[in-house]
Amino acid sequence: MNSLDAPRSSRSALFLPLAMFNKHSVWLLWALILLIGGLLAACAPPATPIPLPETTPAAGVRDELVLATTTSTYDSGLLDAILPDFEGKTGIRVRVVAVGTGQALELGRAGDADVVLVHARPLEDQFVAEGHAPARFDVMYNDFVIVGPPADPAGLRGLPTAAEAFTRLAEKQGLFISRGDNSGTHFKENELWALAGVTPQGDWYQSAGQGMGAVLTMADEQQAYTLSDRATYLARLGAGLDLEIMIEQDPPLRNPYGVLPINPEKAKKLNYGGAIAFVNWLTSAETQALIGQFGVDLYGQPLFFPNARK
Repeated sequence: MNSLDAPRSSRSALFLPLAMFNKHSVWLLWALILLIGGLLAACAPPATPIPLPETTPAAGVRDELVLATTTSTYDSGLLDAILPDFEGKTGIRVRVVAVGTGQALELGRAGDADVVLVHARPLEDQFVAEGHAPARFDVMYNDFVIVGPPADPAGLRGLPTAAEAFTRLAEKQGLFISRGDNSGTHFKENELWALAGVTPQGDWYQSAGQGMGAVLTMADEQQAYTLSDRATYLARLGAGLDLEIMIEQDPPLRNPYGVLPINPEKAKKLNYGGAIAFVNWLTSAETQALIGQFGVDLYGQPLFFPNARK
């Protein structure tokens, strides 16, 4: 049975196998490409979203929607908090496939997801340029943080930038756990190594091939450093995680999320009407307010900041 055909149980997500790539032989090349692409995207004027219908199109709407998304939206608890509103309003059940951003986009390319919610802007822009989605729509943002053990054996605390922290990690060979899973967090990590001018290798650098929650647990158990999105870190902190933030609020650590409905011309079996309904709902003022409120009661701050443009 294909993993996408597995029965849906409440809000449980499907996790697909990770660790797909041997990156060491080509790491520097694609890291530099991603860095340049990210800088160009940041300098370019924002794209004007294509108009979406105000109501759900009748054609192609089915009672189940497959959402391929980054693990951070699942591990943080955001989807559990907001998806019941969509399902209640539309009658469309959402099947969540929680994987890295790279794998989520591959599911979209293959027509195995109706809509994707991810966080690697250069890859999202490429996805649209290739015709796999009609457009990308801003949803929200948060930021990445570099976290590590309270004792901070590599001496990262207080350094001014993430690039300097990564340089220090390499110099001190501070144990670092990488996602290693072609996720948005993994892409951001490689951009930071490129900024630092470092190719990480050696026993101190471990590639986990796991989602964010699992990597935070591994780093905590091994008293290691890692790069995390703030939302998942705060959610795990409330569950007993001992890691502390070493580096934060550096501009390269900004983490925007976008939603992309899959082009129905690429795969005829898609629930495109449901995808359009989902995009309209996710970028609506009401849902943006839900996103902005998520986490405030538990952490005293939102875990995501809404930024959809209407």
